[in-house]
Amino acid sequence: MNSLLKRQIRKYLSEELTNHPDINVFLDVIDRSYDNYDEQFIMLQRAMKISSDELFEANGLLKKDTDRQQQIIAQLKNVVDTLRGSENIEEVVAHEVEKESKKFMDLMSLKTQEIVEINKQREKLLKELEHQNKELSEYAHMVSHDLKSPLRSIDALTAWLKEDYGSVMDEQGKHTIELIRANVEKMDALVTGILEYSTLGKKEETIYPVDLNLLLKEIIEYIEIPDHIEVRVKGELPVVNGDKHRLQQLFQNLIVNAISYNDKEKGWVEIGYQPKDDMLQFYVKDNGKGIDKNYFEKVFKAFFKLENSQKSIGIGLSIVKKIVEIYKGKIWVDSEVSKGTTFNFLIKNK
Repeated sequence: MNSLLKRQIRKYLSEELTNHPDINVFLDVIDRSYDNYDEQFIMLQRAMKISSDELFEANGLLKKDTDRQQQIIAQLKNVVDTLRGSENIEEVVAHEVEKESKKFMDLMSLKTQEIVEINKQREKLLKELEHQNKELSEYAHMVSHDLKSPLRSIDALTAWLKEDYGSVMDEQGKHTIELIRANVEKMDALVTGILEYSTLGKKEETIYPVDLNLLLKEIIEYIEIPDHIEVRVKGELPVVNGDKHRLQQLFQNLIVNAISYNDKEKGWVEIGYQPKDDMLQFYVKDNGKGIDKNYFEKVFKAFFKLENSQKSIGIGLSIVKKIVEIYKGKIWVDSEVSKGTTFNFLIKNK
């Protein structure tokens, strides 16, 4: 306990109370009360300090809000004073509207000039692109002609070698001749495919009704179909307004592709149709090798081949995709490895 407080208490006690055995207990109780009061006082001081800090921060925010409000009031007052000082409020408002309208019209004029300039550049690019496409088409025809001529010569020469010297050639020589002719045939098909791909959509097509039932019958009779594979058409197919040659390319490439990649002992290829809103939806389905889902998009790219087949040139499905796009449609594949593949495509009846 505070020593001064002890002295003062003892000063006013009688001698009997001063020497009383319980006096120390009494003084200890007062001492503890004094300590408890000090702790509470310290806590009160801390609370007051925290409250004071919070109050100071709140006052600062309040002052900022007040200042902003005063600025807004001052701005409004200036507007009101301006309007009151004007003889005609409508003239002031009309002037402001006219000023803003002029800014808007200037901006619109600037943007219009920019659009006109962009359209000029666009027309220039389109003309350049049209010119380049024309040159590319002419170049493709020229290359096709220049390549096909020596290919035919090589094929004819190998045929003469086989005919004239077949009796003196061993089996290895005959096999080499056949390899040369097979590669010439593949090269010829590749040149033809490149020419067809490069010219698709470049010329105006004649549109007329094409009976797909008759077209599929002609394709099935024309192409080479192995004995262990059946090609069937499910149901009645529609009459389509389009170009017979392009539609033949479309179905024939899909059917030949399905036959080429069928590894089953008893294989089949099925062609079917169903209406789809304002489009026509077809499918070419098989029970062949199937395609891994990682290649669903890649198979439509030019020169992409899933297998290094001697007969495949890797351009058939890219031609199919381009023809479908000419008919404002889309094509996609559903497949499961070892179970088969379905090529679905939508085309618009022109």
